[in-house]
Amino acid sequence: MDEKGAAFVTLDHPQTRNALSDELLDDLLGALEEAQRDEAVRVVVLSSSHDRIFSSGGNLKAFADVRAAITKYAGLYRFPRLFRLIGALGKPVICAANGDALAGAFGLALACDLVIAKESVRFGCPEINVGVFPFMISALIYRNIGRMKANELMMLGELISAREAHDLGIVNAVVPDEEFDEAVVRWAHKVAAKSPLLMKLGKDAINATRDLALHEALDVLQAQLALAFTTEDMAEGVSAFQEKRQPNWQMR
Repeated sequence: MDEKGAAFVTLDHPQTRNALSDELLDDLLGALEEAQRDEAVRVVVLSSSHDRIFSSGGNLKAFADVRAAITKYAGLYRFPRLFRLIGALGKPVICAANGDALAGAFGLALACDLVIAKESVRFGCPEINVGVFPFMISALIYRNIGRMKANELMMLGELISAREAHDLGIVNAVVPDEEFDEAVVRWAHKVAAKSPLLMKLGKDAINATRDLALHEALDVLQAQLALAFTTEDMAEGVSAFQEKRQPNWQMR
């Protein structure tokens, strides 16, 4: 974590192109849970140590090994647990896509709150080309991309560029490769400068209401706004704006 409260979590199994093995997923879950507990962390940034691949997705070797089907099924809980944890983390998560985000990692990017991509990277779910379907990430794809394009990605298995992903609204910013690291830090610090308490209340509200019917969502949001009115940070933010100064967040 840096001095601004940005925690950088790096996928670091380059020998497997950061395949989402049980071991890597356990490490990632542990890092996110630690960031969730640490009150000093205001934003989490996910990136990769690989020079070209953010992650190649699910571990194909594990898909085809000789373990019993029930054993493989038992290990699949890690994916829904990871996606739920990101949604419920209470802190923004930025996917810094410094390499190709493929298959399950495409879903990981879609689960994040913000996505910044190098201009050279690609996204997609090529699993169908090797006889696998992107089951675990299809719900995320359908929640972020229109039906026909979602079907095209999942059924043809072709990759899209960072620019195409931006046009689809699933990438916030596409950055020239040589400017990427600086841009990621800049975005992380912008997010970290906001009230951590109001950010948590807002992210919790999004997580709770995204799949609710409108009338149910409005009831939850009304209650969450009423709770926000009781915080010192809301009053401090308004006062700082009126007084033309930087806010001093109290986190209460």
